Amino acid sequence: MNRAERKQANPDLGVMAGQVLFSLQKELFGALAEQGHPALRPRHGAVMAYLDEAGSRATDLAQQSGQHKQVIGTLVDELVELGYVRREPDPRDRRAKLVVPTDLGLDQMVKSDAIVADIERRHAEAVGEEAYAAFKRVFRRVADRQRRGLP
Repeated sequence: MNRAERKQANPDLGVMAGQVLFSLQKELFGALAEQGHPALRPRHGAVMAYLDEAGSRATDLAQQSGQHKQVIGTLVDELVELGYVRREPDPRDRRAKLVVPTDLGLDQMVKSDAIVADIERRHAEAVGEEAYAAFKRVFRRVADRQRRGLP
């Protein structure tokens, strides 16, 4: 059995996480396009998935998404141009800026949450509510350990 066949038969964590991510992104962004958001791309999720309705600092978005601040800055520039967010002074620190969703951004956030909730509901129905809840608990623990660099 060659490496590709082994990965197919017994995929490792990275392969499975990638398969889930790419499949979920394809469904999510396809549905968003059908619901009035055709310009968004999966890369925009590094901002939109973590953006607070009241606004977020770019540094917080970078930390939460695991992306470099420069990448987040580029994505925010794109989202400003597309009309999903705007930059405003942070009322707690006038030197800092907040990335704030526009009405279009808020609409996308609501629709995205509903689409992902539907995807999760379907998985829970397919494998059972308890099994899916246990999977999410374990996956969250694994993701947290990986993010923190624990052995």
